[in-house]
Amino acid sequence: MSTVSTRLVILTEIIAPYRIPVFNALASHPELDLHVVFLAETDKSLRQWRVYKEEIRFSYQILPSWRWRLGKSNFLGNRGLWAALDTMSPQVIICGGYNYLASWEALLWARRRRVAFVLWSESNKYDARRKRSWIEALKVYFLRHCDRFVVPGKASFAYLTSLGSSAADISVAPNAVDNSLFAAEAEIAHANATAVRQKLKLPPRYILFVGRLVPEKGVFDLLRAYAGLESAVKSEVGLVFAGDGVSREELMQRAKAISPGTVCFPGFAQREDVAGLYALAELLVLPTHTEPWGLVVNEAMACGLPVIVTSVAGSSHDLVEDGWNGYVVPPRDPEKLKFAIDAVLRQPELKRRMSLHSLERIQQYSPEACAAGLAAAATGSR
Repeated sequence: MSTVSTRLVILTEIIAPYRIPVFNALASHPELDLHVVFLAETDKSLRQWRVYKEEIRFSYQILPSWRWRLGKSNFLGNRGLWAALDTMSPQVIICGGYNYLASWEALLWARRRRVAFVLWSESNKYDARRKRSWIEALKVYFLRHCDRFVVPGKASFAYLTSLGSSAADISVAPNAVDNSLFAAEAEIAHANATAVRQKLKLPPRYILFVGRLVPEKGVFDLLRAYAGLESAVKSEVGLVFAGDGVSREELMQRAKAISPGTVCFPGFAQREDVAGLYALAELLVLPTHTEPWGLVVNEAMACGLPVIVTSVAGSSHDLVEDGWNGYVVPPRDPEKLKFAIDAVLRQPELKRRMSLHSLERIQQYSPEACAAGLAAAATGSR
């Protein structure tokens, strides 16, 4: 007996590499007819990701767009969304976020057409943007006009309920990366460790940070924590900042004052290289001051790394168990960050157990699990 599929449109910002396997998995769902609308192909001013269009196995389109910046704010405008929705005539819209003009246009379209509207939100109570009262007021208004919600984990779930959303209306689609791909690339890197170290100019042992080199990522906290380690530890273990950003030059200048110790800046690494960085590292540190999730934690765990993360990162509530597969530390606290790093580096057996636990935990955070959560939100089945 044939099944009538629900026409689902997902509205999201860019063709992010980590979303492609999720949408591929969702496209194979027997009860859904998926079409993804991207507001832009990428954002080169903030991200240097390659766009892996050859891996896409779902129906999609990219809307004409333009960007402009006002201070620290980034605005994205589009045209053609209303006509696209009229053409596709979806029965359900899943909208990634509420901070785009297109999000509000899609909400208005859905309300006029009496189409189910699902907000896909990663915000949590630690989000730095929450300090702006007018943003909070707009957010609450937007939430009141949504039918259902989908979130990546515990922090965003708790935040939505604190704003008045019913827990019964919230589905969980755990944030995910392609675990199999990262595990396979890590295996290759281990087998070719010398060549990888030479290519990326890596020290024999190192602590790893992956992300934008900006103050809000806590990069200066990490540098201070590393500087505070005992000389014997720094002589054996370096620090690698993989990424780029406005703080790179200042970090490099400050790093010159650290002796002994080695601080490396290999630059931004595409997916093909970043697995090698994870594979050969001692641990990943994400010392962020604000972070809806932090997918570098998923990537590192898929490569078998212990993880140290601050308590404000959304992933800290789901992926990292203090003392089990890493440590959760307060933000802006280089001293506690130093102690956590030192504990992992000085206890090889603890590090080995944490590595195994990371691999165990991350299996639950697969593209298929994320797709299942999105499907539940789309169909209202939870």
